[in-house]
Amino acid sequence: MRAVRPVSGSGRLVLAATPLGDVRDASPRLVEALGTAEVIAAEDTRRLRSLASALDVTPSGRVVSFYDQVETARLPRLLEALREGQTVVLVTDAGMPSVSDPGYRLVAACVEEDIQVTCLPGPSAVTTALAVSGLPSDRFCFDGFPPRKQGERQRWFAALAEEPRTCVFFESPHRLADTLADAASVLGRDRRAAVCRELTKTYEEVKRGGLGELAEWAAEGVRGEITVVLAPAEAREAPPLEALVAEVKQRVADGERMKSAAAEVAEAAGVSKKALYDAVISGR
Repeated sequence: MRAVRPVSGSGRLVLAATPLGDVRDASPRLVEALGTAEVIAAEDTRRLRSLASALDVTPSGRVVSFYDQVETARLPRLLEALREGQTVVLVTDAGMPSVSDPGYRLVAACVEEDIQVTCLPGPSAVTTALAVSGLPSDRFCFDGFPPRKQGERQRWFAALAEEPRTCVFFESPHRLADTLADAASVLGRDRRAAVCRELTKTYEEVKRGGLGELAEWAAEGVRGEITVVLAPAEAREAPPLEALVAEVKQRVADGERMKSAAAEVAEAAGVSKKALYDAVISGR
C-alpha cells in the first residue's frame, strides 16, 4: 500500500462539488475555496462565474478552463502551480468532479507525484438519484453514459442482464427514448427503473416504472439533465442438482464431451462448474 506523502512545499488539489441546480446547496467551504484559491480550474468558466456571482463571492485567483477536450493539455501548467505550493480548486458544471466529468487525469497525476488531493463533498447526481429512486441502495454501481450506437448499447445492457446491484447511469435527453427502448428489449419491459430529471431544480421529476412503460413515456419527449437508476436483476433459483446432472448425461449421450457439457450447463444455471462436474462423475 502506498501512503500519500505530500511533497514538501507542494500545494494541494481540491475537488469541489457544486450544486446540481439549486445554488443554496453550495457549502460554506465551497464559497471559501472559490474566494481564496490561487487557481480555479473550471469545466465551463462562464458557469463558474455565474455560480460565484450567485454565491456573492469573487474569485481572487486565476480561472482556467478545464473541459474534456483540453484536459490533457492543461495538466502541465496545473501541476506546475501545485508544485509551486498553490491551491488548485477543480469544479465541473454540476456535482462532483471526476465522476463522468473532467478530473480523473489530474487526480492520477497528483497521486503519482505525491501531491495532496482533498475534496469538498457535496451534491452528486449519482447518489441523489439513487436515494429518490425507490430501488435497492445497499449495493450499486455507476456506469457513466451508455454507448451511442444501438448495437454497442444493446451489448452494454446485455452485460447488465444478471447484474445483482442497482445500476446508475447518465443519458442525454434526446437519446433517452432509444436507450430505454433498447434496455426494455434486452432486459425485459418489466425490469424496474427510475428516470430522474432536473434533480434539485424547479422542474424536478422522478418517473418510476418498468422499462417498457418508461420508454413509451420518454418517446413523447424529455428535457433536462437525466440520471437513470436501473433495478438489479432478480436472483434466479437454480434447478435441482439432479436435473442438471441428468441434462449433462443426456448431452454426453448425444456425443458431447463431459467437461464441456458440464461447464455449459453450469454456466447457464448459475452454479459451480466443479460442483456439477464432480456430481456427474460421482454418479448422482
